[in-house]
Amino acid sequence: MLSPGGLSEAEMGSAVTSNNLSLDTVMSGDIVDLPYHALQKACIKFLGFNAYIIKLPSMIIGFLLGVILILLLNRWFKNNVAIIASILTVLSAPFLYLAGNGTPLIMLVFWPTLLLWLGSKINGKKLSKAVYTFFFAIFMLGSLFTPYMGYFTIFSLLYAIAHPHLRFMVKSLPKIPTILIGLIVVGVIGVMGYELIKYPSTLTTLFFMKDFSPATFLENIKNALLVFFSWSGNIESVFLAPMIGMASLTLAITGLISTTKGFFASRNSIASIFLVFTAIISGFNPDCAVLIILPFAILTAHGIRYVLEKWYGLFPENPYARVFGLIPISTFLGIMIISSLAHYIFGYSYNPIVANQYNDDLALIYQHVEPGSTILIPAGTLNYDFYHILEEKGIYKVTSNTPSTGDKADISRIATLGLWPAKLPYDLSRIITSSKSLNSDRIYLYE
Repeated sequence: MLSPGGLSEAEMGSAVTSNNLSLDTVMSGDIVDLPYHALQKACIKFLGFNAYIIKLPSMIIGFLLGVILILLLNRWFKNNVAIIASILTVLSAPFLYLAGNGTPLIMLVFWPTLLLWLGSKINGKKLSKAVYTFFFAIFMLGSLFTPYMGYFTIFSLLYAIAHPHLRFMVKSLPKIPTILIGLIVVGVIGVMGYELIKYPSTLTTLFFMKDFSPATFLENIKNALLVFFSWSGNIESVFLAPMIGMASLTLAITGLISTTKGFFASRNSIASIFLVFTAIISGFNPDCAVLIILPFAILTAHGIRYVLEKWYGLFPENPYARVFGLIPISTFLGIMIISSLAHYIFGYSYNPIVANQYNDDLALIYQHVEPGSTILIPAGTLNYDFYHILEEKGIYKVTSNTPSTGDKADISRIATLGLWPAKLPYDLSRIITSSKSLNSDRIYLYE
């Protein structure tokens, strides 16, 4: 929570959407990122309203994602390789950003990781197959509420049909439970399809983008790739450039090369195919490039496995060389972790392009504006909708109208957010500033 400081407009918008969520809005087609917004609404309703609570759903999901990532990698690699690769991934700048970002963006990584792990568990005993197949179907339906996850569902089905081992695994599933699960899936998708046809704007949000064109699609892919290859840090993006450090990228490339041998094994080919899939959906939204976290984790595990095997292969009968070989490897991994943490903490704190996308106004209000005060904010703005939640909580009065001069209770406790309104018929008593480099005068207190 040290970085990034404050809240972005996307996080404020997510909090407003979650707070306004109700059965009526869901029936009216407001189902985009429904699972995340439902969790965020519960946090705001029962735990309060501040930056930590707004980010809490992402923290919870980030913790679950880290655990599932270890379990997934442990299915394909040895314990030591899975743990090291998971640590490198979880402590990387893009993962830490997702886990501390109060928007549903983390779901774009959570759903594929969860579904891949459940899919790997289906290949077990008959009872386990039926149970894991049921949960796979349920969570696959849940993923359809996240934008562009419909493409992932299609991608998964095509991959299962094309891959011989997965085709055999699907054929070996118990017939009756599979048929029942299939009927549930078809029924739910049918209901969702009806809702999407009834509300075309929701369909557009889940599968496409506004003003779609081939030129825009290619431009989005270019912007998404620039975050990986730019070292200047001057890329207009919510992600720090470069998104993946040179050492981590080298390790992942080593893993990618190592997968060329036995490429058609599912654990070898899935990462490469995911890279292509990430590039495609980034054409709809450059922020979708964050899905690179999943194939990056798999390729990092491949790279670690390859390095350890080659080192141990040099000294197959010498236990001392094998033990002392861990010193340079551990040092290398430690440097990668420390540099990644430093990149995240200092980058989001001091890089003006990303740091200035956040403000700490909510914390400043709690700290400097007395409870019960009137806060003036222009109506029809994101700020008004966001800070109106404070009035719903009964903490402040939020309005766009200048209070009457005869109301002394209001006159003695008035605060304006930003430079609006330019003049008030009251005495300005104090200006609250922020440590941000731009627009540092955030709150004006009047008496």
